[in-house]
Amino acid sequence: MSALLSGLAMAFCVITLTLVGCQHPIKALVGGKMDLGGKMGVDGDIRMTGEVATTTRSDNTATPIRAVVIDGNRHAGGRIAIVDVDGLLVNRTFSGLNSMGENPVALFREKMRQIECDGSISAVVLRINTPGGGVTASDMIANDVARLKQCRDIPVVACLMTTGCGGGYYIATHADHIVAHPTSVVGGIGVILNSYNMEDTLAQQNIVSVPVKAGDKIDLGSPERTMDDDERDILQAMADQFHERFIEQVRRSRGSKLPADAMRAQADLIAADELRFKDEDENTADEEEDAPHEIFDGRVWTGSQALAHGLVDSNGYLDDAIDIAGRLASLPVDSPVVLLRRSNDRAMSEFDITPNMPMSSLLPVSIPGLDRSMMPTFLYLWQPEPKFVTAGG
Repeated sequence: MSALLSGLAMAFCVITLTLVGCQHPIKALVGGKMDLGGKMGVDGDIRMTGEVATTTRSDNTATPIRAVVIDGNRHAGGRIAIVDVDGLLVNRTFSGLNSMGENPVALFREKMRQIECDGSISAVVLRINTPGGGVTASDMIANDVARLKQCRDIPVVACLMTTGCGGGYYIATHADHIVAHPTSVVGGIGVILNSYNMEDTLAQQNIVSVPVKAGDKIDLGSPERTMDDDERDILQAMADQFHERFIEQVRRSRGSKLPADAMRAQADLIAADELRFKDEDENTADEEEDAPHEIFDGRVWTGSQALAHGLVDSNGYLDDAIDIAGRLASLPVDSPVVLLRRSNDRAMSEFDITPNMPMSSLLPVSIPGLDRSMMPTFLYLWQPEPKFVTAGG
């Protein structure tokens, strides 16, 4: 009986709407997933009223970092995170053409915090492809790696891609295992400060520097005038200190894997630095005898040579580094591999790179005063390209 009454009520409603029409809009709420298949045709006029609002993010960094599974069985226990360290490493936002506009140091910190808070990530692979960067920027990133290992106690494997030099290699020495491609360029254990003497060039254009300063050395390193010998000694001493810091980190991390003659006491290097500023004729022999080992003189090596010199643990590829990280973490062979990405950043394979590049100049010079945001800085950088001079300071 109730079914009959319900049917009659429904029929009455249909007849009423057909004869009278709809005098008020009908609201429809649709929730859940919708799957529309086949062909759809609509005849007649369709009128829509109301407002449509769209939002566009002009800031590429607006969305938080998320883990995107790119390989392996997503349901198979712990995950392996690939963290990319690419391009020039400076603590500055990159705003080059087609760049994501990220600060490499800030982006790396954000990814480290994501891993610290994500208990499902059981191992990390640092995919390093960089000639290096600022001394401080490299040290900040390396400190974040050390902090992650202390906080989570999970294995970290570094994989050196095309280039793993300068600050890139400095960061790699904080990992538990270093893998280098046989054809990688590795090393660059040195420091450089790009400085120029443009006094004569400016004079040719009738430009004369007239600084007003308090503190005789406040314009130390300025290209607007010739650098005095004592000023050069000051900067050289700073470069030597940063170099010794780099060397000590390599010795501490690589240990007995380095050649025996490269494991001399740090005091020997300090003594060699003290001799550097003495009379050249009197101390040439001593300087040659106490000069740093060739591993530490800034030169670069192939991945195979780096293995022979103990700078890396094995030659291989990114897949090998992922396998090593999984074994160190006692994970299944098919453990999921994830990239840490923003929602608008490509993450389709292990090799996808975040487009992030600095603005660069056609001229390999950087003049303080003309661009105060690009002051010269000490660099852990293998610098074969002039564009790195202006990009890195």
